[in-house]
Amino acid sequence: MKKLLLFFAFLSLQAAVPYGQTITGTWQGVLKLPDDPTGERRIVMKISTTEADKLAVTMYFIMDRESSAVPSSAVTANGAAVKMSFDQIDGAWEGRLSADGKTLDGAWTQFSKPTPLVLTRATAETAWTIPDPRPPQKMMDPKAAPGFEVATVKPSNPDNPGRPINVSPSGTITMRNTTLFYLIEFAYDVHPKQVIGAPAWIDADKFDITAKPDIPGSPNFQQMQSVLQKVMAERFGLVFHKEKRELSAYSITVAKGGEKIRKDEAPGPSFGSDGNPQHGLLVRNATMAEFISFLLLPLMDLPIVDQTGFGETRYTFTLKFTPDPGMIPAGAGPDAQAAAADPDAPPDIFTAMEQQLGLHIQKTKAQVNVMVIDKVSKPSEN
Repeated sequence: MKKLLLFFAFLSLQAAVPYGQTITGTWQGVLKLPDDPTGERRIVMKISTTEADKLAVTMYFIMDRESSAVPSSAVTANGAAVKMSFDQIDGAWEGRLSADGKTLDGAWTQFSKPTPLVLTRATAETAWTIPDPRPPQKMMDPKAAPGFEVATVKPSNPDNPGRPINVSPSGTITMRNTTLFYLIEFAYDVHPKQVIGAPAWIDADKFDITAKPDIPGSPNFQQMQSVLQKVMAERFGLVFHKEKRELSAYSITVAKGGEKIRKDEAPGPSFGSDGNPQHGLLVRNATMAEFISFLLLPLMDLPIVDQTGFGETRYTFTLKFTPDPGMIPAGAGPDAQAAAADPDAPPDIFTAMEQQLGLHIQKTKAQVNVMVIDKVSKPSEN
């Protein structure tokens, strides 16, 4: 989940600009992606004055032949200094206007990682063409239970980092450098300690997987799981049965003061994370079950029991916490545990959940579903 997210935004600036310069006009610059030395993204900011005599900024992130957008949360201008914040994606741009008024020199920061981003005033001759925004994604019928039309499974390149999950606008699901063990966790909402009788290779051998659903449209979270469950059954011959066992687990309940997270009525979740919960787990339009399955469960050392009673209600929020030593399972991310001596590190998960989300998490004993593997084999040929 390391892809950098940038979007279209309307912002307000409240302070005067020094040197008699104005910052209205078109500004543009190239952002070099920190996790991809060869990757670049073009940024355009169009700054104008509103009828209320305030400055407004439209920020475009240009990728291929499309542009994307997200609203800002705050903008401040103090003399030559300008700062724009985007809480929904844990991002901010901060910099200064040059004395000649031709550059805004600063940096974009997301997931606590600053990346230089210098913006240059554009002219009619130098201004980049801004493509149309990405068209709304056509979602799959929410009542559909898709399988797959075609699926490819092949050994991954060991040099490929991470194990991202991506869904194309057409609905095709791709996973890179992933183990069958992780696929089981994702598709069945289980923790590694809930999987019994698995051979060692399912947590060692890594695969690249592509699956095209047999129903048109982009799948929601549960439909992605449905497709991947059927891929595992056909291509890996996965057969299992469920049992109830008493296990150590974490329970999540609503704290005494009530939840502090914002309800969101938009359908379909989206998530952001660089694998380090200190930098933020970003959740938009997601149910509590989706948040636990997609972001929280892979980082925890025990299964999680959701006792919030939130059901299908959707929320948008950001959670930042510092994992306890040994909390994160192997493979959760190289930076997932911070230096204990860092005074600026966020609190542990128990404090962070209560302070930031209004939720209480604690260790307990609970009856938990487990998957007992009856049969599984290395993937059949494509």
